[in-house]
Amino acid sequence: MAGVRQVKVKREDDGLRLDRWFRKHFPALTQGRLEKLLRRGLVRLDGKRVKAAERVAIGQIMRVPPEVPPQGAKKSERPVSVADSVVTQLRDAIIHKDKDVIVLNKPSGLAVQGGSKTTTHIDAALPALQFDEAEPPRLVHRLDRDTSGVLVLARNRKAAQFLTRQFADRATEKIYWALVYGVPRPPRGHIIVPLAKRAAADGGERVRPVEKGDPDAMKAHTDYREIARVGQRFSWLAFRPITGRTHQIRAHAAAIGHPLVGDGKYRVENENEEYGGILPKKLHLHARLIKMQHPSGGDLTCRAPLADHMAETWDMLNFESEDGDIEFDEI
Repeated sequence: MAGVRQVKVKREDDGLRLDRWFRKHFPALTQGRLEKLLRRGLVRLDGKRVKAAERVAIGQIMRVPPEVPPQGAKKSERPVSVADSVVTQLRDAIIHKDKDVIVLNKPSGLAVQGGSKTTTHIDAALPALQFDEAEPPRLVHRLDRDTSGVLVLARNRKAAQFLTRQFADRATEKIYWALVYGVPRPPRGHIIVPLAKRAAADGGERVRPVEKGDPDAMKAHTDYREIARVGQRFSWLAFRPITGRTHQIRAHAAAIGHPLVGDGKYRVENENEEYGGILPKKLHLHARLIKMQHPSGGDLTCRAPLADHMAETWDMLNFESEDGDIEFDEI
């Protein structure tokens, strides 16, 4: 096994996502394996921990650990094929398209990127969303597999750099809709609780609330506002994440004692009963709206309508989507 390699980013790779840089130069490294190396801090950029979605810049130094197969090694896995039904599903999910941007209403249950045991995902289907452009669109952020709603794609490198910078600088506004157990009091407020990744009993990871002095603590801030409720049993909340931690809304909702309906990771089993057993047993979290600057100037605002199981639940509980588009003013 080779030792640690220090590789300088070349001009032609300026602006590439980190995972695409590895895919180009180390094609034998799978996405799932790369994600694990990133989580362990073994892959670093200019000595700092990074994420797969971060953009590389000319002259930066990539730390490539020995676990990465050497350059020139070939992929052992077969190329990922995407079913026609998935392509049709994604094309039908387009809610905005122009020369720089595509916005999808991502279906719940469809992963954004691949990983271990995940072969069907949006990243693999991007060539089918190329249409009349010279290259496939690029991911500039992500949603959890079971979260539905607004997902932004960049249709060229310049747009990708512009949009990625906005997400990194927290210059976007994102509003999520969720169904939670109980009725939070007060009905609107801030959840400012540090989070840290912790090992879970199933061998995976969970994001847990921690004290500010914890060495793994990450600042996390989420605003919330009640839109409607069903007695004392359920509330329809709007969430506005100010920071962007993994599973932030899910972990924060559980931290204040009101976990999301259908969220098996962040609620205590048997703590609450389903609504007579008839609510869909799926995560009720939807990225409803995004506001951001458009790469060509001006503002871009997109709303994703509810679909699938959440639309079914809203009908069952007599919620009206029009009631949810309220200004998230100062709390």
